[in-house]
Amino acid sequence: MPAALSPLSPWRPLVMGVVNVTPDSFSDGGRFVAPQAARDHALTLLDQGADWLDIGGESTRPGAEPVGEAEEMDRVLPVIAAIRAARADARVSIDTVKPAVAEAAIQAGAAMWNDVSGLRTDGALEMAARLGCAVCLMHMQGEPRTMQDAPRYDDVITDVARFLGQRAGAAMAAGVARERIVLDPGIGFGKTLAHNLALLGALEHFAGLGFPILVGASRKRFIAGIDPAAGEASDRLGGSLAAALYAARAGAAMVRVHDVRETVQALDVQAAILEARR
Repeated sequence: MPAALSPLSPWRPLVMGVVNVTPDSFSDGGRFVAPQAARDHALTLLDQGADWLDIGGESTRPGAEPVGEAEEMDRVLPVIAAIRAARADARVSIDTVKPAVAEAAIQAGAAMWNDVSGLRTDGALEMAARLGCAVCLMHMQGEPRTMQDAPRYDDVITDVARFLGQRAGAAMAAGVARERIVLDPGIGFGKTLAHNLALLGALEHFAGLGFPILVGASRKRFIAGIDPAAGEASDRLGGSLAAALYAARAGAAMVRVHDVRETVQALDVQAAILEARR
């Protein structure tokens, strides 16, 4: 596994900071639409300890409407270029389902394609193989506009694991190197509270698939299902940290988060405690 995708220790996953260059994302939509604001936020996240930055120009919140290819590029490409100009060592991921956007983002300096559709868009598998970048394959039932309309599974753990295994196999068959593949069970993407909790509780099972696992539970709505007072995304820090700490102990290689400084501190303290017990 490349160092860029490997956890820092057995209990310390990499931290991916979220940079939403969108007006409508569920947590911070509208705050970083301007390229300068997004760049400054990204550099702050790096200073706070982020190992990766995930740049997204199309919201994937429940009910979100799709964005055109040109508009998505206009949002993300200046930000990626500005980040790389300021910090040549920054590891940047592009969060998109569109192969053309991924191609342009990689050319602008991104090193990972984070695809919530698992490279199911026409031409995505071939594009990923041609780009030679790292790819994160996520599970999502349905699509953002409808994914929370009564999601159902025969067995959520088995169904999601089968999907991820199949998408990894399809990616490798298309020419994507095994060591460049990351898997994400897709917390909050077409799942009920019970589904999300089952998937988090089964992270060790997903890690057993033989690929690095990314967990994105930060500020997700399922936390409000446990704490109804956390109706606003900004009220879900405690639940987000709990999920990140559990993911670390279960073998996740990376956690995708909004609150980088707090997450890094929590993970480092937990890792220090666990290391002291050895």
